[in-house]
Amino acid sequence: MSILRADLPRWRHSKRIDSDGTPGSYEVADTPEGRFGGESSEYRRLGPVNGFFAHRSDGLWCEGVRVADLASAHGTPVYIYSQGALEWRLNRIQKAFAGLQPLVCYSIKANGNLSLLRILAEHGSGFDIVSGGELYRVLKAGADPDKVVYAGVGKSAKEIREAIQAGIFQFNVESPSELKAIDRLAGELGARVRVALRLNPDVDARTHAKTTTAKKETKFGIPLDEAHDLFAGRGSFPNVDLNGVHLHLGSPIYTVEPYRVALAKMADFIPRVRQTGAVVETLNMGGGYCISYDGREVITPFDYADVIVPAVRELNCRLILEPGRYIVGNAAILVARVLYLKEGWAGRRFVICDAAMNDLLRPALYEAYHHIWPLEGPPSPVFFQGSGNHLKKVDVVGPICESSDVFARDRELPSLEEGDLLAVFSAGAYGLSMSSNYNGRLRPPEVLVAGDESRVIRKRETYQDLVRGEV
Repeated sequence: MSILRADLPRWRHSKRIDSDGTPGSYEVADTPEGRFGGESSEYRRLGPVNGFFAHRSDGLWCEGVRVADLASAHGTPVYIYSQGALEWRLNRIQKAFAGLQPLVCYSIKANGNLSLLRILAEHGSGFDIVSGGELYRVLKAGADPDKVVYAGVGKSAKEIREAIQAGIFQFNVESPSELKAIDRLAGELGARVRVALRLNPDVDARTHAKTTTAKKETKFGIPLDEAHDLFAGRGSFPNVDLNGVHLHLGSPIYTVEPYRVALAKMADFIPRVRQTGAVVETLNMGGGYCISYDGREVITPFDYADVIVPAVRELNCRLILEPGRYIVGNAAILVARVLYLKEGWAGRRFVICDAAMNDLLRPALYEAYHHIWPLEGPPSPVFFQGSGNHLKKVDVVGPICESSDVFARDRELPSLEEGDLLAVFSAGAYGLSMSSNYNGRLRPPEVLVAGDESRVIRKRETYQDLVRGEV
């Protein structure tokens, strides 16, 4: 029996602890594996879409809730999250790297909803932050400050003070000037803080030009020779424990090779630094772990771990990871309603929906692909082994007054009618977190599903929200 069948039974959440100590197992009746999470080739290809988001005879379901019912109850556009998918993906990261007992710091820039952060914290996650606002969020969500690492190239004095006073685990420092500022501010507060230098190893992550961060022409990190000199001159910073290195290469990264190249450079760099008498305790490998947006097979956390774990063990460092997209990206969909169908020049067909680039910016900003499919009717041939017959090429667009407000061009979809509901898949990462009120639009609500229960974890904005704070 395939776990992709349309009559897939409902998930039942179990809060048991796995044998390796990691929480968040989920079971489903009558599957060959007995529990969801087997590393079959089929599952490795599709990720958490099958099961957590399943197509049945009456349409798309999120765990034990019919998505069309959620759209009816909460309106559209609306973000729908699967708690099971969120916890399962964190569990995969924890298991893949368990041999090094890493500090896993979810990168909240991917999605900072307080309910999601609280769930991840309850399942052992730390957090990667890049601003004072994100620090406020993780503390509000009940996170342990000693599991928080703070990155970002432009931390203000106010933000640095707040982080020191909160007692975060470590700063990831991006420049000599920032290191001096942290040392001075820590001294003023009578504190001593842990610092890792973010390195720029000039490694091509083979990802989008706007999301690569480790090449020499980017604003991120410190060149290796300059970082070596800072370690050697660490005595100039009496209020800082300079004892770690940080490598974030970009995102998403679909091959292990950039990590292999960067770690080979660390195999030379870290011993040279230690020869100066410096102590390098932590090696932060950042994030960038990919997900499948289009149903094609992608590598898993275990593939990254095969390269990262032996190298970090050889360097005798504590491993820190900063996954964001991997954990939350495929844990959510954006549901939109078709407003109008329109034909343009030369028979070009437009599907105009009520979601827009202000709700999900990635297609406009990165030319990113998101799978789109109607909630009802035949299942998607990409994610649910449906039929690809009788499809028409259309452009799926939003109502914003920008030509870039396009979710998909020349996308093959079944025949649609005005009022139909569409699911935009893989929308959990950099969806709501990048949203805006452009064109005076209200940001959508977020709804979290756990088993057969759902709850609103962010209300839909009102017109009053649009002008709150203005004079």
